[in-house]
Amino acid sequence: YQHNAIYQKYVLSLKVNLDSITHYSQIPFLPIEFFKSQEIVCYRVEADSICFNSSGTTGQVTSKHFVNDISIYETSFKKGFELFYGKPSDYCILALLPNYLERTGSSLVYMFDYLIKESTNSLSGFYLNNLNDLINTINVLKQSNQKTILLGVTYALLDLAEQGIELNHQFIVMETGGMKGKRKELLKEEMHQILKSAFKVNSIHSEYGMTELLSQAYSKENGLFECPPWMKVLIRDVNDPFSYVKTNKAGGINIIDLANINSCSFIETKDLGRIRDR
Repeated sequence: YQHNAIYQKYVLSLKVNLDSITHYSQIPFLPIEFFKSQEIVCYRVEADSICFNSSGTTGQVTSKHFVNDISIYETSFKKGFELFYGKPSDYCILALLPNYLERTGSSLVYMFDYLIKESTNSLSGFYLNNLNDLINTINVLKQSNQKTILLGVTYALLDLAEQGIELNHQFIVMETGGMKGKRKELLKEEMHQILKSAFKVNSIHSEYGMTELLSQAYSKENGLFECPPWMKVLIRDVNDPFSYVKTNKAGGINIIDLANINSCSFIETKDLGRIRDR
């Protein structure tokens, strides 16, 4: 509030008295649309800052997230990955991200480029549309006991699944969501079932992140996500953005991301979800 001019204006427009806030649920959450039209930063944008851009169709206004200290992002995604999966060096990481690789400024590509380098496995790498090369790499890995993460945008994983390639117990298939206009949208449960059946795996993992955040949540099965300790999800009433719903009831997703220390840690997203009891 003190250093982010856009967030301060938003809070003032709501006539919120910060001194009256006694619980995190009372904190105003900035609508994510502001990242499309404003520089959401604390302090000024430094000359050596990195700007991450969201994906979008031609002519669509995309979000911009200015990051003055890239080491905070690197620390966040590395510690988040290690919390749920262990050290990147334990894995071969295969990233099938054609839509993301075809543009600049992807925070997802930045993250997995870093993790691929951390993996130190010579077979780790990115794949664009060269599915045959990826299949050859998978077949080599199947002959070893190397733990492998096959990460992909949803439509590309479905393309791969149609090639008749089967995996084994050492592979983790992780989808990042999104058909990107390439395929018909499917319910996540339906899409996961297709991938499980094709790849002959017991579960499909998922990564939840976005340009406007510097932290990620992960799901290991059934679409149930967990956050690292510095990231928290609240579910707002779709008819009243300033009130929250009970556990197990669907609503809009608000996110506290403490890694966003130099932009805004309180984001009102356009996504829907629900908090589940353990």
